[in-house]
Amino acid sequence: MTNLYVALIHHPVINKKGMVIGSAVTNMDLHDIARAGRTFGVRGYYVVTPYEDQAVLAGQIMDHWTRGAGGEVNPSRKEALERVRVVKTFEEACQGIEEERNQPVVKVATSARGYENSVSCARLKEELNGNASHVLVFGTAWGLAEELIDQCDYILDPIKGAGSYNHLSVRSAASIYLDRLING
Repeated sequence: MTNLYVALIHHPVINKKGMVIGSAVTNMDLHDIARAGRTFGVRGYYVVTPYEDQAVLAGQIMDHWTRGAGGEVNPSRKEALERVRVVKTFEEACQGIEEERNQPVVKVATSARGYENSVSCARLKEELNGNASHVLVFGTAWGLAEELIDQCDYILDPIKGAGSYNHLSVRSAASIYLDRLING
């Protein structure tokens, strides 16, 4: 198991006009990122939403797969979803990691937008070989709000495709980044 965690932020994120908003939790994001995280040895997956109704929804979905019939039918899905933790703020997620690992956490933002001070996956992979815990931070909607990116220690280089189109689902981006960080 790695010293890597994932956080999926639902607020503060931006919409296509660049305005700070909150977004809805989706069943697919819960399942697919949890499964990718389990595949690549992620220690935990934090779903960050300040909205009580969204936290309840996430809890109901996870309960079905971890405590209900879903987990009996599909034990591997249960194993992946048992690593999901729903929290109200990014700070709460970082605090949870720090308490679990008894050390500060290195925060790593992801973005489809390029930043001058971004780092490559190869560079971050070198650092992951150390003892520090890292949290890879993903944004829903149109990405992380600048206020959250500013809280991070690093920003990863964006994933580049074959052309100028660059609008991956967060589930796809999480899988690609995790593969690059774990397998190179």
